[in-house]
Amino acid sequence: MINNFLIINCTGNNNSIGLKFNNNFFTEKLQNNIESNNLLVSNIIGFTKKHKVKLSNKYSIIVNMGPGSYSSIRISLSVAKGIQIVHGSKLYGYKNYQLSELKLENIENLIKNKQLENKMVNPIYQ
Repeated sequence: MINNFLIINCTGNNNSIGLKFNNNFFTEKLQNNIESNNLLVSNIIGFTKKHKVKLSNKYSIIVNMGPGSYSSIRISLSVAKGIQIVHGSKLYGYKNYQLSELKLENIENLIKNKQLENKMVNPIYQ
């Protein structure tokens, strides 16, 4: 069961990240431009520090696989994979149409309905 997680929703439209820990859920909107792609790791580090969270193998990483911008999806998948390798986190993916809004109840529905993919994450580009 996925309890605590970092969600990366970067497809070039309404980019945002979210963090659930100890039954708290926080989100942060990111700018939608090529420069924000370059800052994704910095944004995640700042976001986790702000909420006093240290990512570990107790956190799952959930990443949007698209469809969307090629560069946004590749960068977010690379960052998610890096976090998985460094911390031993589990990596899950979802498709853009499966999550209408980055809200905790919507994400928990994906988890409860077993709609997240934990096999190799395969991006979908526009």
